[in-house]
Amino acid sequence: MHLFEVMPARHWKSAALSVLLAIFLCAGAAGQEKERPKLKDFGSSLKRSQSDEKKKPAAKPGAKRTDQTSAPSSDDIDVLKVETSLVTSDVLVLDARGNPVKGLTEKDFLITEDGRPQQVGVLTMGDNVKVPRTIVLIIDYSNSQFPFIGNSIAAAKSLVDKLPPSDRMAIVTDDVEMIQDFTRDKEKLKGKLNSLLDRISGINKGGGRQFGKSQQYSALLATLNEAFINEDQRPIVIFQTDGDQLAYLRNSPLTSDLSAFSYDKKMAERLRKRFEELRVDFSLDDICRAAEKARATIYTVVPGHQLLGRPLAEQIALTRVYYTESSLSFRSVTPEQRAQVEALLTDEKLKPAAENQAKIQGALAAVANSTGGWTMFLEQPDDAERIYSGILDDINHRYLVGYYPTNKEHDGKRRRLEISVRDHPEYNVVGRRWYFAPAAGQ
Repeated sequence: MHLFEVMPARHWKSAALSVLLAIFLCAGAAGQEKERPKLKDFGSSLKRSQSDEKKKPAAKPGAKRTDQTSAPSSDDIDVLKVETSLVTSDVLVLDARGNPVKGLTEKDFLITEDGRPQQVGVLTMGDNVKVPRTIVLIIDYSNSQFPFIGNSIAAAKSLVDKLPPSDRMAIVTDDVEMIQDFTRDKEKLKGKLNSLLDRISGINKGGGRQFGKSQQYSALLATLNEAFINEDQRPIVIFQTDGDQLAYLRNSPLTSDLSAFSYDKKMAERLRKRFEELRVDFSLDDICRAAEKARATIYTVVPGHQLLGRPLAEQIALTRVYYTESSLSFRSVTPEQRAQVEALLTDEKLKPAAENQAKIQGALAAVANSTGGWTMFLEQPDDAERIYSGILDDINHRYLVGYYPTNKEHDGKRRRLEISVRDHPEYNVVGRRWYFAPAAGQ
């Protein structure tokens, strides 16, 4: 919530002078912006027990990293920043046909906070290099992603090449591992993406293939809790996953009865035991709240067929395709094992799996939508380039709308935002609808 300072009209002349002075100082000190402190022990916020949380507050989204002294670096670029308690929202304005609306000004936007009108103080376009993006790419490279991972990584590398030099990116995997901390070095980013291909191909030490652990929501929650700081003006998460960890979240909407997909009682018991071992102590609501506090816009890319919104019969048919064509283990089984698997793929037994998969996709879409982002389905590997290009286009076409709230209380409470375009009720304004006010002492 920090960008350019917004002041009453009578102070605009002095404010303009201050901004000009800031520009002059920045121009005279090119390369002096300090390097972002490196994040150590990524995922530590997930390891704290409830008793530890009571003793020591968890690292809050937006809190400054203090684990390393910052120093000047050639990885940095000169960017104008004037700090304040400005509230900002990253919004996309679409016309009745779903096309981005360009050329809007401050006078075109109407903002209310908890129903109270606010005055727009700052407006800038998403492709403004003076307002850098801070992007985390979360890559799920578990074995279920194998058919898509090569094209996805190629598309992600293409996205990296298209980023302006002011943007920073970090890369996180579904192992809850930050394989690359924030950097503007595009060769570093592409090198780390290539390293995932080495893992799944068996080139790494040991010679065996290594896949991710499918802890995608854990990786997302750790990112939202730990990765962003107050100075991040436009925090963005690109979340590529099938989202199957939803089954292990607290208050999961999915059924835990896996006995239908077991050959015998012993296998069913092993599945249930494994299910309990993988449970985590956070819910989907916790993730949505963390996203609100981090002020991040989430774009979700879901590899596989879209079940969400389709009739149950189509969902079952597509689930059968997944189990028979996309599963690596299914291709390597003996004829006898193949017959056993096929016996499990009846409509009756596939129905709960299809319903669960639709719920998994619905949860991914809900998380993205709650932040003003969106979800796309990577149904064919070749779709990756189009989807990643679409994400960048969406980011570039957004408006960053800011205002100085009339409610100056530092109460840490959740406040509702409503943003619309004057005289255009047919326009759809897509963006986050909530933010948290600073807490007392901040």
